[in-house]
Amino acid sequence: MSRRSPEAEPIPALVTTTEALAALCERLRQESFVTVDTEFMRERTYWPELCVIQLGGERETAVVDALAPDLDLAPLGALLADPEVVKVFHAARQDVEIFLLKFDAVPAPLFDTQVAAMVAGFGDQVSYDQLCRSLANAQIDKAHRFSDWAARPLSASQIAYAAADVTHLRRIYVALRERLEREGRLEWVGEEMAVLDRPETYRVDPETAWERLRPRTTNRRFLGLLQAAAAWREREAQRINIPRQRLVKDETLLELAATGPENPADLARARGISEGFAKGRSGAGLIAAIKAAKALPDSALPEAPKDRGGPSPSPALVALLKVLLAAKSEEHHVAPKLLANSEDLDRLATEADPDLPALHGWRREVFGEAALALKAGKVALGVEGRRIRLIAAR
Repeated sequence: MSRRSPEAEPIPALVTTTEALAALCERLRQESFVTVDTEFMRERTYWPELCVIQLGGERETAVVDALAPDLDLAPLGALLADPEVVKVFHAARQDVEIFLLKFDAVPAPLFDTQVAAMVAGFGDQVSYDQLCRSLANAQIDKAHRFSDWAARPLSASQIAYAAADVTHLRRIYVALRERLEREGRLEWVGEEMAVLDRPETYRVDPETAWERLRPRTTNRRFLGLLQAAAAWREREAQRINIPRQRLVKDETLLELAATGPENPADLARARGISEGFAKGRSGAGLIAAIKAAKALPDSALPEAPKDRGGPSPSPALVALLKVLLAAKSEEHHVAPKLLANSEDLDRLATEADPDLPALHGWRREVFGEAALALKAGKVALGVEGRRIRLIAAR
């Protein structure tokens, strides 16, 4: 991310020593909030390589060279853990994952401007570029969007590019917070950000990695082999620090779960598996994991994803609920994704009393009550001017 403000900004400091970082963090701990961003490399590794950290307070901005020799990031850890300073990110997940790996803690308290912008009516997963234009009056500088942030020395233009992120983020945060306070929606943001506060949000459990592949089968033996192969891939990718897809692709894992190779020759027949891999340490580990899964009793095999069963939802009713969702989103200036997703609408259409976020708290007030009334035939959808309106059924 990087943007350039139309206003002149002081030249940001480049922090390369522990002493300078400690002094910077001590000053920032006197602020009410600090904006945070990172630049990292991950194309060829499993773990992100942190290269640059950008920090912005209300009165200063700095760029930290995370690869500087002998730099101790402990003062930054103390700042990120300070409960008196709000840590502001945009699309925080990747940045927070990095800090969780570094400090074994999620920065807190945390404020994500992407989430806040969804609550404020800027749409689903609004981009930083859009918020810069809308709230910071900033034009986007794309010069270093694809920089090699691990290369040293950092150029003056790279430093300015990186610093601009947290400069604009400062303005965006202030504008969003004022808007949400005025509209009484800060509590809504807090509910949405709760998931970002939990360490388990960022940590992959190898034993559940297979679920992301969404296998279309209820064969528990197949699922057991897939679980074992996917768990092995996750641990092995972490061990040798390589992206999981570069180690073994998803489609190859599905093939291995179906064929259950017993030896290197069998393994080498799978798509994407070389003979060298099959005969090496990684291949031996994968074969061992599959063999162990074959020996499991039926009781130890994973359960197939539960089919909710029952009749399929009426496409017409789901279509009406989608229209209602869009109308309520427009009326209340909130992103549709925050109210309900496609699965929620299917369940609303088929289940009498589904336990959904859309039927609790502020979502029920904004959308859920109207959805239940529409489903029960108590209201209908009509058009008034250019907007969809609810009409009491006769």
